[in-house]
Amino acid sequence: MAACGRGSLVLAGAAWDWRWMRASHCLLAAAAALTLLLPCHCGAQVGADRGRSRDALAMHNQPQDGAPAGQAEVQGLPQAQFQARPQGQAQAQAQFQAPRKNVWRLSEEPLCHEDVVRLCPKHTWQNNFAVLECLQDVREVDDEISSDCNHLLWNYKFNLTTDPKFEAAAGEVCRITLSEVKECADQEPGKGYVISCLIEHRANITEYQCRQFITKMTAIIFSDYQLICGFMDSCKNDINQLKCGSIRPGEKDVHSQGEVVSCLEKALVSEDKAISDNCKKAILRVAELSSDDFHLDRHLYFSCRDDRERFCEDIQGGEGRVYKCLFNHKFEEAMSDKCREALTTRQKLIVQDYKVSYSLAKACKNDLRKYRCNAENLPRAREARLSYLLLCLESSVHRGRQVSGECQGEMLDYRRMLMEDFSLSPEIVLNCRSEIELHCSGLHRKGRTLHCLMRMGRGDKGNLGQNCQQSLQSLIQETDPGADYRIDRALNEACESVIQTACKHIRNGDPMILSCLMEHLYTEKMVEECEHRLLELQYFISRDWKLDPVLYRKCQGDASRLCHTQGWNQTNEMLPPGAVFSCLYRHAYRTEEQGRRLSRDCRAEIQRILHQRALDVKLEPALQERCIIDLGKWCSEKTDPGQELECLQDHLDDLAVDCRDIVGNLTELESEDIQIEALLMRACDPVIQTYCHELADNQIDSGDLMECLVQNKHQKEMNEKCVVGVTHFQLIQMKDFRFSYKFKMACKEDVLKLCPNIKKKVDVVICLSTTVRNDTLQDNKEQRVSIKCRKQLRVEELEMTEDIRLDPDLYVSCRTDIEKHCQNVPFGNAQVVECLKDLKKVLTTRCHDKIFKLQESEMSDPELDYTLMRVCKQMIKRYCADADSKYVLQCLKQNKNAELMDPKCKQMITKRQITQNTDYRLNPVLRKACKADIPKFCQSVLNNVKDGKELEGQVVSCLKLKYADQRLSSDCEDQIRVIIQESALDYRLDPQLQIHCTKEINTLCAEEAAAQEQTGQVEECLKINLLKITAEPCKKEVLNMLQESKADIFVDPVLHAACGLDIKHQCASIQPGKGRQMSCLLEALEDKTVRLQPDCKKRLQDRLEMWSYAARVAPAEGFADLAYQVMASPSKNYLMGLLALGVCILFLLGMTCGRITKRVTRELKDR
Repeated sequence: MAACGRGSLVLAGAAWDWRWMRASHCLLAAAAALTLLLPCHCGAQVGADRGRSRDALAMHNQPQDGAPAGQAEVQGLPQAQFQARPQGQAQAQAQFQAPRKNVWRLSEEPLCHEDVVRLCPKHTWQNNFAVLECLQDVREVDDEISSDCNHLLWNYKFNLTTDPKFEAAAGEVCRITLSEVKECADQEPGKGYVISCLIEHRANITEYQCRQFITKMTAIIFSDYQLICGFMDSCKNDINQLKCGSIRPGEKDVHSQGEVVSCLEKALVSEDKAISDNCKKAILRVAELSSDDFHLDRHLYFSCRDDRERFCEDIQGGEGRVYKCLFNHKFEEAMSDKCREALTTRQKLIVQDYKVSYSLAKACKNDLRKYRCNAENLPRAREARLSYLLLCLESSVHRGRQVSGECQGEMLDYRRMLMEDFSLSPEIVLNCRSEIELHCSGLHRKGRTLHCLMRMGRGDKGNLGQNCQQSLQSLIQETDPGADYRIDRALNEACESVIQTACKHIRNGDPMILSCLMEHLYTEKMVEECEHRLLELQYFISRDWKLDPVLYRKCQGDASRLCHTQGWNQTNEMLPPGAVFSCLYRHAYRTEEQGRRLSRDCRAEIQRILHQRALDVKLEPALQERCIIDLGKWCSEKTDPGQELECLQDHLDDLAVDCRDIVGNLTELESEDIQIEALLMRACDPVIQTYCHELADNQIDSGDLMECLVQNKHQKEMNEKCVVGVTHFQLIQMKDFRFSYKFKMACKEDVLKLCPNIKKKVDVVICLSTTVRNDTLQDNKEQRVSIKCRKQLRVEELEMTEDIRLDPDLYVSCRTDIEKHCQNVPFGNAQVVECLKDLKKVLTTRCHDKIFKLQESEMSDPELDYTLMRVCKQMIKRYCADADSKYVLQCLKQNKNAELMDPKCKQMITKRQITQNTDYRLNPVLRKACKADIPKFCQSVLNNVKDGKELEGQVVSCLKLKYADQRLSSDCEDQIRVIIQESALDYRLDPQLQIHCTKEINTLCAEEAAAQEQTGQVEECLKINLLKITAEPCKKEVLNMLQESKADIFVDPVLHAACGLDIKHQCASIQPGKGRQMSCLLEALEDKTVRLQPDCKKRLQDRLEMWSYAARVAPAEGFADLAYQVMASPSKNYLMGLLALGVCILFLLGMTCGRITKRVTRELKDR
């Protein structure tokens, strides 16, 4: 009892009036209360504590350094005072009634007087507690107090904390508070429970004296772990084991024994050291009770005093405000390393027990109780963890429940704290240790280590272990940075400039900020650092649909209904978080017939997420997981945005089965909603705004937008990136008809019925087209292909003509020819196809055959001729708007020489005419009209042509000659007349003439051939220079032209132009055709009474001379040709006479020879 009595005497000496006595009782009660910091029965141990104190004091009473025992001082107090303890107690009791004038003060004690004068302000000298606070807070090397004074102070505090009058003083000082807090008033007296309860409720104490009562003694207690009731008993073994041993008096400041608690705290938060459960509870309890005032954490206080002055000078102490201020400046450059280390330890304790944060525990107390986040059936070690609190309350927020703004603000601070410092997360430290040491060392500050690990998770920097990956995913769920980008400090700092420019219209802290940043990914407004941080975070958000708060809010009902999900912070092993999004987007694109569609808001969110994920293949968890090998095998060099998915699509047939399936599903999804391709949409925005804006505004795309882009692929607003993207999508569609959404929906049933087991789109198109053609040719009453499929089939056929690559069979057949002859020709606008057509003569046999078949189909259906339809688009609208699509080219030819005909279109029409005249098979109208005439008159030509070779205009030349003989059928004659008329104006339309007379044209008629407009001058030149032509093939062609011109004046444009007026006057009543008007003009020429136009007369005379020459030199090709020449000759009577004479002679010879033969035969028989 001596120790406790001496403490009372000292206190009595200090309390010179009633107020000091009440204060002393307050302090004593506080100390007693703090002896119950842990759930221990301090009251039962009072006797033992007193015994231990008495023994300790007795030991200190022994003489030191040979001093007499009677004169020795114990712990800085005179021995006489200890001997007078009973009397002192009596005097102390008397002091409650009459204050003493002889008051004992620390400042007057010789052992401490010098230190007090040197270190403490003068106005504090009269107050023992002010002096005590001043001296025990001195830690600078130059200002350390003497060892004797240290011993005196420690003895003073020890005696204060062991006095049994604390509870009685508490009852008096905190009378009002106890009346309000019934829980404390009902505690059993005499065991210290009342004070313990008051400490538990100190945050709610409004009574000034009672608050001072608690606060003052708490500061004393926390200066030395030995003063905390039960702490030594709970942690003695841990102190010895961890070598956190107490500091022996005389070696160092006794009050630095707060370092013992700090040592234990560091061991507690370390993954490498083990702390007993009892000691762990004691440490956390101490941390909880020191959470409101940073002075109570002695190690942190001494480590951060200068930093507090530097960063938090204006922050008022109490309620954990200084802690929070220091936390916010933890990574400032000016923050001392010692303070930063102490703050980190404190934060790690908060992670272990959220109550160590005074502000968080106070702000969220009601919400935790309201939403059962501190359920009694859970182990305290779990419910006290910060992560559990955050997950539980975040779940309530995401479910739309009301959590107080103050609590949400505290949660935001601590979520940001966890994202800033990876070392606060034990799972990260334990499971990611090797990754951090190898790849992320030295990046401790401002969340850079976590982002380094995230980058590894993306595969951009090494590989991340599975345990580390899971720990990162868990941490991101706990911190939930998707709800507020500011939680991720690294992202916040990297993207601040982008947010201020591109996302300034969005409220600060809104979840849509992240969505806005994703929409501006790879744009001019995005900066590289922000891009990296954003993708690193999105990589993990994309792997758990719950981490996108907007998506979760709008889709949680659909996810529960369709995908059987559970709560926000609950997991389902049967349905991992990544599988939920896959489930949702499968339902997002279902038709009404398929049922169970998503709500409108959820579908819009699914589309938003898909649009953003399309920017980077790594944001598609299933794709990256299944295609990781194929990405390395085929796409290792494809690192630009969007290239990886394009690469996988290009190698679709080469991919592993699982990868091919997921890439196919994504591609099929893109075909329905091309807006998923965000990069493509950005590139094509000018075209979309000009031509497709109505389709782009539709919530449901259904493939219309891509069809519009294809149709406007070559508009002036189209840029190279958009063209490349649209073309790539068209090429991918060729791999599987399912990749063309509109085609798939229109023809799915027809494909299953008519073209089963066919997958490639081009093969499906050919199959269906063949079926349609056969049904049409056979005049079937019912078409086997449905109307809606036939319409879409037409669209697909037209789209395939724009680029040779869209016809894989043709492209493969001609690839070597393209590389050899058309390597610098762009693929778009059917330019490569045109190049191959122009060089058809030099192509390989395989390619030539394919090009010929292509031309054959284009001539049969001009709409498939992409170049013609593009160049003549406006002319078709003007002249052929009402014409059947199959007769568009025929219509254009008829209007070729119209005054308003576009020159480019006219040139293209001429090119197609040249193609048609090279082979009658390329002229379907002629082929049909001359179906009977060709085998009748030109079979020899057909027989001489080898398979796979073109006819080079030979059949057409043959029919021209028969036209001159007027032996063709009427339909065939009409078509040949048109061909002769056209070729008479343009020598290029006569393939045989071009082949055989190229040299002569270049030498004799170069000027006429160079004319921009061909009006028959080259043909006229060749006719005039017929005598100069030495090459027989060319001469023959010119003679054929002359012979053709005799059939009708319309086939001789030069003569027709010269004699147009004369025909009108002299031959107006003569029907054109059959050479009638030509005969009329010749008769008029011979009639001297008729005066023809000089030019017409001269042209006719020239024609007669040419015909006469042609008759002399042109050999007959057969008996019919010979007969025609005889009948057409002016000497036909003479020739006919000679022919008759010859016949008669032959008859007489026959008669004579016949009789001789008969007589000889009879004589032979008689023998």
